Amino acid sequence: MTVPTATRAAVLTEHGAPLELTELPLPAALDPGAALVRVSCATLCGTDVEIWSGKMSFPGMLPMVLGHEMTGEVVATGPDTRDALGREIRPGARIGWSESTCGECYGCTVLREPVACSKRGYGFLQRSDVAPFATAGLCEYAYVVPGAAKLLLPDEVPDTWAAMAGCAAKTVLRAFDRVGGVRPGSRVVVQGSGALGLFATAVARLAGAGTVITVGAPASRLALAAEFGADATVDVGSGNIVERVTELTGGHGGDLVLDFAGAPSIGQEAVGMAAQRGRVVVVGSTGPEPTPVPLGTVMGKELTVVGSLNGDIADYHHAIEFFGSFGARMPWDRLFGTPVGLSGASERIEAMHRLDETKAVVDPRLP
Repeated sequence: MTVPTATRAAVLTEHGAPLELTELPLPAALDPGAALVRVSCATLCGTDVEIWSGKMSFPGMLPMVLGHEMTGEVVATGPDTRDALGREIRPGARIGWSESTCGECYGCTVLREPVACSKRGYGFLQRSDVAPFATAGLCEYAYVVPGAAKLLLPDEVPDTWAAMAGCAAKTVLRAFDRVGGVRPGSRVVVQGSGALGLFATAVARLAGAGTVITVGAPASRLALAAEFGADATVDVGSGNIVERVTELTGGHGGDLVLDFAGAPSIGQEAVGMAAQRGRVVVVGSTGPEPTPVPLGTVMGKELTVVGSLNGDIADYHHAIEFFGSFGARMPWDRLFGTPVGLSGASERIEAMHRLDETKAVVDPRLP
């Protein structure tokens, strides 16, 4: 096929405003290790909604193209373009990709932690008015930069699942790994009933938890949590959450508490509902405001508190393998909305902001 020189894109120019459909240039020549991809699926993340609304913002970030969970068909590559496992990427291949790293900084070379890269970049942090312009999911064609972590995708993992693996799923799986996993028969509490919380509920159940409790809202998402393995749910508007979780765990609290919500009260509630010598992993508290945590309770209960930041290419690969192994074990498709084209992306972001949709799906190939 003819390699395109421009792409349609849905661009965020003002927080809280509808996305603007426009045309962005594509590179005339692809750098070594780069790929040009026709996007087939972009699943929207809570971070996309926070950026759209302005909850997550910093000077000079706009205009930009949202979307950092995506898959697509390769239409062209630069010299020696390979995926993270060293496999050659050719036109026609289906790939997913994630953040780019520099491979040279302290985080990359000494810590050997891609999430600690000082130049770590996401497609959605690329301004759309400077080169390489179109690197994110809400584009018809995306330029996948040389440093981006790329994966050839197995046929048995559908586009929506593979796209979600690029952020939401890998973030959850990394959190479980960081905190040491689920002890069989233990009590697990998941704070948050968005896509991450629902996926974490399923992971806890599949990993052998004895009791899984999901805390969140609205009622429709808590009902969905039951489909993903929650034994009980707690509505955040129902009163004293800590007392309710303590009651549901026979007075013990959660052996493992996972924060995927990030509300100001989350820290206090997490340590309050944790069992003696319980473990707490913090994932969702990404806002700029400090979150109070009662350190006396952390000390008195001898809690282990672990932070977990997103995920790297190892977690991404793990997430793809996870879906390959457990594809038939949970109703994963219930997480996703009906696909829309770029023209419908604004409406679906607003729906997610209202909590009317768990995970919006955009197929830029649609009208």
